[in-house]
Amino acid sequence: MADTKTTYMGMDLNTPILVAACSISSYTDRIKDAEKAGAGALVIRSLFEEQILFESLRMEEELSRGSELYAEALSYFPQMHHGEASEHLMWVEKARAEVKMPLIASLNAINPGTWTKYAKQLENTGVDALELNVYSVVTNVEKSAADVEKSLYETVDAVLSEVKIPVSVKLSPYYSSTANVAAQLAKRGVQGLVLFNRFLQPDIDTKSEELINEMIYSTPQEMKLPLRWVAILYNQIKADLALNTGVHSGLDSAKAILAGASVIQSASALLQNGIAYISTMLRELEGWMDEHGYNNLSDFRGKLSQSEVDDPLAFERAQYVKLLMSQK
Repeated sequence: MADTKTTYMGMDLNTPILVAACSISSYTDRIKDAEKAGAGALVIRSLFEEQILFESLRMEEELSRGSELYAEALSYFPQMHHGEASEHLMWVEKARAEVKMPLIASLNAINPGTWTKYAKQLENTGVDALELNVYSVVTNVEKSAADVEKSLYETVDAVLSEVKIPVSVKLSPYYSSTANVAAQLAKRGVQGLVLFNRFLQPDIDTKSEELINEMIYSTPQEMKLPLRWVAILYNQIKADLALNTGVHSGLDSAKAILAGASVIQSASALLQNGIAYISTMLRELEGWMDEHGYNNLSDFRGKLSQSEVDDPLAFERAQYVKLLMSQK
């Protein structure tokens, strides 16, 4: 029987299949189901600072409604303040108490001070690691790539100085030099890199002439981009690699590990097929390993990474040129 145990950011996991940050973590029974189905770990849905700010502002507006007409009404009730992240933190603590598998908190903040504030609060819930969800679309034409990277490094340095649990960064593929950014983060002490953050894009409804924002599940074809970068970065940086986006089967998981991934993260496949589908993915991975004579994941991890294949240029521009020249 194939052994699917692995390690990720120093954590011992029974399987390499992680539940990515999604709505599954919003319910304790679903988290339990994920553990029962064989998930190696679960990333809890992100704590978004923007959501906290929005809710706080809305609360202030509601409390002040009518104060311009009845000023004395302000003295009727004690002064109230928004609880900030308290509800999310209590939920994380509750989830931690329900399961034994490693839980990874996810954080997306805006201001440097709040990154560290919420990172420490999440650490105190008992989670095993922290994933920094770096989801930022830079629209300022005056902000250079160097400025963007500098801001990222400052945030990561601040968080690393504040917490003791392992920290990973969920990157986007849109940096000018993705390889250099990954290397710089690893040098700073980031223990895991998640490739990649899947930005949801707005669309336009031509009939109503309005913007549309909708949740669209990933497809297996989207796996090619993170697969390529996992293969490129494997053996080049001292950080574990998690492949995220497009993993829909056990064979997809095998591909990721062949490229060099320590773990994979999946959400769309589980939301479409049900949490029990984790078991199906595991059986498929184990069956593939048995068929190819692999006893454990380390037997084939990185076998098809750029540093190991006979034609390393296949991961670079040569692949593009070769494909174009082959067209008739």
